[in-house]
Amino acid sequence: MSKRTAKLALMMIAFGFVLMFAAVGPVHAQAAGTAAAPATSHDGGLMTTDGARKLGGSIGAGLALLGGGLGIGRIGGSAVESIARQPEAAGQISTAMIITAALIEGAMLFAVVVGLLASL
Repeated sequence: MSKRTAKLALMMIAFGFVLMFAAVGPVHAQAAGTAAAPATSHDGGLMTTDGARKLGGSIGAGLALLGGGLGIGRIGGSAVESIARQPEAAGQISTAMIITAALIEGAMLFAVVVGLLASL
């Protein structure tokens, strides 16, 4: 990863945090003797707490898919390059590539499920 890509990724993460915290309305303070407002009330903020939770879960699931896809693509590219350099080791390289891709896919599926469950 180049310095420019890393800087862009950090800026996007920081921007996401700013949006996340700015979108949720201020903490609902209530006066003495009044009933509590429901968790999904819309008191002037840009987004309800329920909407922010669903947005966060969706973003988390999307980032998990993006990371897993990039990882599996990188593994495949490296395996093809290795096989081109050393064709006699193609069987061992392919086996290691498939096992590693399966492990990444399992972790990615778990992350997607956790992200989607967080939005419920």
